[in-house]
Amino acid sequence: MLRDAAGALPDAVVLLDAQMRVRWCNRAAQRLLGLQFPRDRGADIAHCLGSPLVATWLAEGGIGELDEIPAPAAPEIHLCFSLIPLRDQAKLLLARDISALLHLEQVRRDFVANVSHELRTPLTVIHGYLELIEPEDVPALAPMLDELRAQSKRMGQIVEDLLTLSRLETQQRADDEDVAMQPLLATLRKEAEALSAGRHVIALEEDAHCDLRGSPRDLHSAFSNLVSNAVRYTPEGGRISIRWQREPDGGARFSVSDTGYGIPAQHIPRLTERFYRVSSSRSRATGGTGLGLSIVKHVLALHEARLEIASAPGKGSTFSCVFGSERVLPVTLQ
Repeated sequence: MLRDAAGALPDAVVLLDAQMRVRWCNRAAQRLLGLQFPRDRGADIAHCLGSPLVATWLAEGGIGELDEIPAPAAPEIHLCFSLIPLRDQAKLLLARDISALLHLEQVRRDFVANVSHELRTPLTVIHGYLELIEPEDVPALAPMLDELRAQSKRMGQIVEDLLTLSRLETQQRADDEDVAMQPLLATLRKEAEALSAGRHVIALEEDAHCDLRGSPRDLHSAFSNLVSNAVRYTPEGGRISIRWQREPDGGARFSVSDTGYGIPAQHIPRLTERFYRVSSSRSRATGGTGLGLSIVKHVLALHEARLEIASAPGKGSTFSCVFGSERVLPVTLQ
């Protein structure tokens, strides 16, 4: 009865033995993966699928999910693979058709990019006219004009961040260049001091003595977002530390620590979602767009790096960008 139920599933199901050989598969596996049963019973699954990406993933233990893989029997269909361990070292290989989800995601990306482009021009015009009006000429409207300018500037920043996200989402890889970290760190410190305007202690610790291979523009954007967030969400008198350090495995870590409000643990997994806010009133009051950490996540993904977040309420936060050794370069002589 269980085999009949598995056979009727729309997802491909393949039962594998300890040597990753096919023991059984359902009808969807024959349609999506090109398997034939009982012809392929005992065959090596990696050989049957003929995909180097899937073969490498299986050889590494099938950890996590493998997304956006063209179906061997129907390349126009994209699959998501997962591997489930069973008793006696047997495994269950599942492949789900995610073509419709990918299409919807592309529609969303196109919509966001097009709307952002269309909003940019009218916002520029509105902001331009507001700048022409001098509050001294109409004292009664001065508070209103200040608010209109602030909100116009904030809307413009949201549009620019959305356009940046749209560009990052369509990129397949980073534009690799040699990125000199010393001048970049000095720039980040100056930006933090300008945004803080003397309200915080800004410290820079640089003992990595290495540079990076990547996109200077995108890395600056990611690091700058972390630094500006630390300034915005740290009360006056707090301390913000910018660090650039080597990792034991030969990689490097850029981190920003603050003595701010801290973040409850339940919010941390969702921080990189677009417009996700731990506290809506606090975020809007500090001028954040709610897109900064999404930009950081996408930039790091293009650089095969990861974001680590450590935080506790009342104890501050540390946001770290961890780069592999393949991205680390000897210091460029200036």
